[in-house]
Amino acid sequence: MINISDFVEMKIPAQAEFVGVTRLTVSGIANRMGYSYDEIEDIKIALSEACTNAVNHAYKEDEKGQITIGFGIYEDRLEMMVLDRGQSFDYTKVSEKLGPVDSDKSVEQLSEGGLGLFLIESLMDKVEISGEDGVVVMMTKFLHRDGVEVDADTISSSPQ
Repeated sequence: MINISDFVEMKIPAQAEFVGVTRLTVSGIANRMGYSYDEIEDIKIALSEACTNAVNHAYKEDEKGQITIGFGIYEDRLEMMVLDRGQSFDYTKVSEKLGPVDSDKSVEQLSEGGLGLFLIESLMDKVEISGEDGVVVMMTKFLHRDGVEVDADTISSSPQ
């Protein structure tokens, strides 16, 4: 059984072939916490996007970088941190360049830059990004156990 507020940390080379290791790790953690299959898939995609962004954008081609991934395990949520010490970026500028997503456009017509960040934000409950010394992406997914039963008390089947 996982204790309340456990912390798991791993460091990987900033190389694409190691991103799968992080997916396997978070899948195991989220499964033990009680997330549904779909929630685990969402968590894996968000983590993969954050790690892939670090692999592709943090370090120069000739620079050997490292990515630190931390998992904060709580009774009601999983917090994930992806940290690199590479080149910082301005999240506001990237978001403005991407602009609002137009639902009338096909996926092929959308601007490529920043889509990973959009995806992370849509899959996770809370996302914070800072870029002081490298980039830190903090992602939170709440565990909604018994969500149906809690809401069921507020629904009445009798006519009013």
